[in-house]
Amino acid sequence: MIGSLSGTLVEKEPQRLLIEVQGIGYEVETPMSTFLALPSAGSSLRLRIYQVLREDASLLFGFATEDERALFRALLKVNGVGPRMALAILSGVSADAFQLAVAADDLATLTRIPGVGRKTAERLLVEMRDYFKALPIAKGGLAEAPTPRGEALHALLALGYKPPEAQRMLDAVTATGSSTEDLIRAALQGAAPKPRT
Repeated sequence: MIGSLSGTLVEKEPQRLLIEVQGIGYEVETPMSTFLALPSAGSSLRLRIYQVLREDASLLFGFATEDERALFRALLKVNGVGPRMALAILSGVSADAFQLAVAADDLATLTRIPGVGRKTAERLLVEMRDYFKALPIAKGGLAEAPTPRGEALHALLALGYKPPEAQRMLDAVTATGSSTEDLIRAALQGAAPKPRT
């Protein structure tokens, strides 16, 4: 199995690349998140690869980060999600935003991804929950767990706040306390309506 490719980016168009490695050109499909991070044609690059072998084809999917490739692999284990659907999901939402949507049971965010219907979104929420519980969450999102900020974010999501709102609440108070309880208390106090005078 091919795990990575290092070579020259010969051609690039949305979601399809041609990478030349020692005179051999490999066609690689990528999510938009990886495509947008690519250098210009003619540059050197290295991508993590996930290879799908079929009777009639060998397909290569390329990712800028190991986190993206790991999420792609996990998505393939969800009932009804194949490589094209997994690529569409990673193209429609960032890995961090996807993780936040799963943590918050945010069906609306997932159904806005082209090609993802309500039933698929519901399966994603159920089946990906355990995957994220087993991982340390990435920087900037929930993954600060088990730090106090990460735990406070989880608590706010459990209280029904949407991910962007919970992030804003914590951003406004992060400096005010060091424990999880202090952060939650300060975030809730900051969100409470001010009494009129």
